Amino acid sequence: MGLTLSDATAADASVIAEIRSRAADALTQEFGPGHWSTPATEKGVLFSMRYARVLLAKHADHIVGTLRLASKKPWAIDPGYFTAVKRAIYLTDMAVDPAAQRKGVGRALIDHALLVARDWPVDSIRLDAYDAPAGAGAFYAKCGFREVGRIVYRKTPLIYYEKLLDR
Repeated sequence: MGLTLSDATAADASVIAEIRSRAADALTQEFGPGHWSTPATEKGVLFSMRYARVLLAKHADHIVGTLRLASKKPWAIDPGYFTAVKRAIYLTDMAVDPAAQRKGVGRALIDHALLVARDWPVDSIRLDAYDAPAGAGAFYAKCGFREVGRIVYRKTPLIYYEKLLDR
Protein backbone atom coordinates (compact mmCIF):
# COMPACT_ATOMS: atom_id res chain seq x y z
CA MET A 1 0.00 0.00 0.00
CA GLY A 2 1.57 3.30 -1.08
CA LEU A 3 1.41 5.65 1.89
CA THR A 4 2.18 9.28 2.53
CA LEU A 5 3.13 10.11 6.11
CA SER A 6 2.71 13.63 7.46
CA ASP A 7 1.65 15.82 10.35
CA ALA A 8 -2.06 16.42 10.87
CA THR A 9 -3.65 19.84 10.79
CA ALA A 10 -6.84 21.11 12.40
CA ALA A 11 -8.58 20.53 9.07
CA ASP A 12 -7.96 16.77 9.53
CA ALA A 13 -9.63 16.54 12.96
CA SER A 14 -13.05 15.32 11.84
CA VAL A 15 -11.56 12.53 9.69
CA ILE A 16 -9.20 11.53 12.51
CA ALA A 17 -12.19 11.30 14.86
CA GLU A 18 -14.05 9.16 12.30
CA ILE A 19 -11.13 6.76 11.89
CA ARG A 20 -10.62 6.42 15.64
CA SER A 21 -14.37 5.83 16.09
CA ARG A 22 -14.50 3.21 13.30
CA ALA A 23 -11.52 1.42 14.85
CA ALA A 24 -13.23 1.50 18.27
CA ASP A 25 -16.45 0.14 16.73
CA ALA A 26 -14.55 -2.70 15.03
CA LEU A 27 -12.86 -3.67 18.32
CA THR A 28 -16.20 -3.56 20.13
CA GLN A 29 -17.84 -5.77 17.49
CA GLU A 30 -15.00 -8.29 17.69
CA PHE A 31 -14.25 -8.28 21.44
CA GLY A 32 -17.32 -6.77 23.07
CA PRO A 33 -17.54 -3.49 24.96
CA GLY A 34 -14.57 -2.18 26.90
CA HIS A 35 -12.49 0.94 27.38
CA TRP A 36 -11.62 0.71 23.68
CA SER A 37 -15.28 1.31 22.80
CA THR A 38 -15.32 5.06 23.38
CA PRO A 39 -15.87 6.98 20.13
CA ALA A 40 -13.65 9.96 19.36
CA THR A 41 -14.97 13.45 18.71
CA GLU A 42 -13.65 16.23 16.53
CA LYS A 43 -13.55 18.50 19.57
CA GLY A 44 -11.46 15.96 21.49
CA VAL A 45 -9.05 15.54 18.58
CA LEU A 46 -8.65 19.30 18.23
CA PHE A 47 -7.99 19.62 21.97
CA SER A 48 -5.34 16.89 21.87
CA MET A 49 -3.65 18.53 18.89
CA ARG A 50 -2.94 21.60 20.99
CA TYR A 51 -0.56 19.62 23.18
CA ALA A 52 0.85 16.98 20.85
CA ARG A 53 2.03 16.14 17.39
CA VAL A 54 -0.50 14.06 15.47
CA LEU A 55 0.80 11.95 12.60
CA LEU A 56 -1.19 10.70 9.63
CA ALA A 57 -0.89 7.92 7.09
CA LYS A 58 -2.67 8.64 3.81
CA HIS A 59 -3.40 6.36 0.90
CA ALA A 60 -4.50 8.10 -2.31
CA ASP A 61 -5.11 11.31 -0.32
CA HIS A 62 -7.42 9.53 2.15
CA ILE A 63 -6.40 9.34 5.80
CA VAL A 64 -6.16 5.68 6.77
CA GLY A 65 -4.27 5.86 10.07
CA THR A 66 -3.17 8.17 12.85
CA LEU A 67 -1.29 8.36 16.11
CA ARG A 68 -0.38 11.06 18.60
CA LEU A 69 3.01 11.84 20.16
CA ALA A 70 2.96 13.94 23.31
CA SER A 71 5.62 15.10 25.72
CA LYS A 72 3.10 15.23 28.56
CA LYS A 73 2.67 11.92 30.38
CA PRO A 74 -0.81 10.37 30.15
CA TRP A 75 -2.55 9.75 33.49
CA ALA A 76 -2.39 5.97 33.26
CA ILE A 77 1.39 5.89 32.82
CA ASP A 78 3.52 5.33 35.92
CA PRO A 79 7.08 6.39 35.01
CA GLY A 80 8.51 4.12 37.69
CA TYR A 81 8.16 1.15 35.32
CA PHE A 82 10.25 2.69 32.55
CA THR A 83 13.97 3.15 31.96
CA ALA A 84 15.25 6.42 33.41
CA VAL A 85 15.91 8.80 30.49
CA LYS A 86 16.25 12.56 30.13
CA ARG A 87 13.39 12.98 27.66
CA ALA A 88 10.53 10.65 26.82
CA ILE A 89 7.47 11.04 24.65
CA TYR A 90 4.22 9.12 24.78
CA LEU A 91 2.46 7.41 21.91
CA THR A 92 -1.33 7.50 22.27
CA ASP A 93 -4.51 7.39 20.20
CA MET A 94 -3.17 5.12 17.48
CA ALA A 95 -5.84 3.95 15.08
CA VAL A 96 -5.95 2.44 11.62
CA ASP A 97 -9.14 2.44 9.58
CA PRO A 98 -10.47 -1.15 9.76
CA ALA A 99 -10.52 -1.34 5.93
CA ALA A 100 -6.76 -0.58 5.87
CA GLN A 101 -5.66 -2.84 8.71
CA ARG A 102 -3.08 -5.59 8.15
CA LYS A 103 -1.64 -3.72 5.16
CA GLY A 104 1.38 -2.09 6.82
CA VAL A 105 -0.27 1.18 7.84
CA GLY A 106 0.35 0.76 11.57
CA ARG A 107 3.97 -0.26 11.04
CA ALA A 108 4.55 2.71 8.70
CA LEU A 109 3.11 5.06 11.35
CA ILE A 110 5.37 3.58 14.04
CA ASP A 111 8.43 3.87 11.79
CA HIS A 112 7.54 7.50 11.05
CA ALA A 113 7.01 8.18 14.76
CA LEU A 114 10.51 6.83 15.44
CA LEU A 115 11.99 9.25 12.89
CA VAL A 116 10.01 12.15 14.36
CA ALA A 117 11.15 11.20 17.87
CA ARG A 118 14.80 11.16 16.88
CA ASP A 119 14.45 14.68 15.47
CA TRP A 120 12.47 15.92 18.50
CA PRO A 121 14.95 14.84 20.18
CA VAL A 122 13.91 12.33 22.82
CA ASP A 123 15.46 9.22 24.32
CA SER A 124 12.43 6.91 24.37
CA ILE A 125 8.85 6.41 23.27
CA ARG A 126 6.49 5.05 25.91
CA LEU A 127 2.96 3.73 25.63
CA ASP A 128 0.36 1.55 27.22
CA ALA A 129 -1.83 -1.08 25.61
CA TYR A 130 -4.88 -2.91 26.91
CA ASP A 131 -3.99 -6.23 28.50
CA ALA A 132 -6.98 -7.85 26.81
CA PRO A 133 -7.70 -9.57 23.51
CA ALA A 134 -8.57 -6.12 22.08
CA GLY A 135 -5.13 -4.79 23.04
CA ALA A 136 -2.34 -4.17 20.54
CA GLY A 137 0.54 -5.41 22.68
CA ALA A 138 1.68 -8.07 20.21
CA PHE A 139 1.78 -5.42 17.47
CA TYR A 140 3.97 -3.09 19.56
CA ALA A 141 6.30 -5.97 20.42
CA LYS A 142 6.69 -6.75 16.70
CA CYS A 143 7.58 -3.09 16.16
CA GLY A 144 10.46 -3.38 18.63
CA PHE A 145 8.83 -2.07 21.80
CA ARG A 146 9.78 -3.85 25.01
CA GLU A 147 7.27 -4.73 27.70
CA VAL A 148 8.30 -3.06 30.96
CA GLY A 149 5.33 -3.69 33.24
CA ARG A 150 1.71 -4.60 33.79
CA ILE A 151 -0.72 -2.66 35.96
CA VAL A 152 -4.41 -2.19 36.57
CA TYR A 153 -5.44 1.43 36.19
CA ARG A 154 -9.02 2.28 37.20
CA LYS A 155 -10.03 -1.37 36.77
CA THR A 156 -8.38 -1.52 33.32
CA PRO A 157 -5.47 -3.97 32.89
CA LEU A 158 -2.66 -2.34 30.94
CA ILE A 159 0.76 -3.33 29.63
CA TYR A 160 3.50 -0.71 29.48
CA TYR A 161 5.89 -0.69 26.52
CA GLU A 162 8.91 1.41 25.66
CA LYS A 163 11.35 1.79 22.83
CA LEU A 164 14.72 3.30 23.69
CA LEU A 165 16.12 5.38 20.86
CA ASP A 166 19.72 5.17 19.77
CA ARG A 167 21.62 8.41 20.01
